[in-house]
Amino acid sequence: MTADIARDLAPTGVLRVAVNLGNPVLAQGTPDAPAGVTVDIAAEIAARLGLPLEYGCFDAARTSYEAMASGRADLCFLAVEPAREADVAFTAPYVVIEGVYAVPRDSPLHTVSDVDTDGVRIGVKRGSAYDLYLTRTLRHATVVRGTDGVDAFRTDGLDVAAGIRQPLTAYVTAHPDLRLIDGRFMQIRQAVGTTRTRRPETVRYLAGVVEELRATGFVAAALRRSGQSDTLVAPPA
Repeated sequence: MTADIARDLAPTGVLRVAVNLGNPVLAQGTPDAPAGVTVDIAAEIAARLGLPLEYGCFDAARTSYEAMASGRADLCFLAVEPAREADVAFTAPYVVIEGVYAVPRDSPLHTVSDVDTDGVRIGVKRGSAYDLYLTRTLRHATVVRGTDGVDAFRTDGLDVAAGIRQPLTAYVTAHPDLRLIDGRFMQIRQAVGTTRTRRPETVRYLAGVVEELRATGFVAAALRRSGQSDTLVAPPA
């Protein structure tokens, strides 16, 4: 059975994995030596299937997704979002992280709900999970896309910066003119994905492996090794 899965998942004979180095919670290191929980999960899947492994490293979820959708990668690690599910078949999440807002310290915005107000402009990283989420859920505020949400926020003098809790918290700590708004505006459900052209048996196999790695503590240990909190492990599917 695993031989059939391997042939379907990696028709070139090499498991090509898209790694998003733009998300420091999930991947760290360099394109030549990537590390982190996504790299560990990919290596475990490849080992179980007896496949050599090739990492394609990208600086943003958008470019990682494009590699997957265009057939240049067999496996990806992305947040589950409706805009991606047309092309990508996802497992259940293995990690859940949070999207949060940062604002100038003297901003009149104090709650997550305050942000969705006419005239408010929010800086986001183009193509990120929170870009996709805010684009489809905001009713009044405006999304402004850049190579990074904080860069757009600073460059364009925006009202709010959106981002992942951990790196945005570190940025705010280093810049006392800013503060985080309490609470989260979204949960970002990070999952393993492959193209929808794969056989259902292949997708089920990936889902089973991911659930096993989550339940047995593999994901928690990989997070700790990379300096991340094991509280980020997703709850049971």
